[in-house]
Amino acid sequence: QVQLVESGGGLVQAGGSLRLSCAAPGNIVTVNAMGWYRQAPGKQRELVATISGGGTTIYSDSVKGRFTISMDNAKHTVALQMNSLKPEDTAVYYCNAHAVAMIAGWKSGRDYWGQGTQVIVSS
Repeated sequence: QVQLVESGGGLVQAGGSLRLSCAAPGNIVTVNAMGWYRQAPGKQRELVATISGGGTTIYSDSVKGRFTISMDNAKHTVALQMNSLKPEDTAVYYCNAHAVAMIAGWKSGRDYWGQGTQVIVSS
């Protein structure tokens, strides 16, 4: 199976910073894009930021100017630097990769996800 591994969540006061990291497993052979999504209690999962293999970034309006996404395509890792955090940023953050993996000898191209990491911003 293919599961991305996230780290870096935690509890922070409003105005503080956190850095999330995510690594793709070794059977990922090609990454087209990676990104971060989040899901707050009682809400749908939403896009936070994505970055393509060529470096093109997309941010949700709610995090523009505060969050920065970066990717090491050679290592298949992605990071999300979150500054000026607000209580409304509280959510479980999920790493995503639009990638091709080798599974049982076959190439499988689709979206892969991590298990999620909790971010809590206190007011």
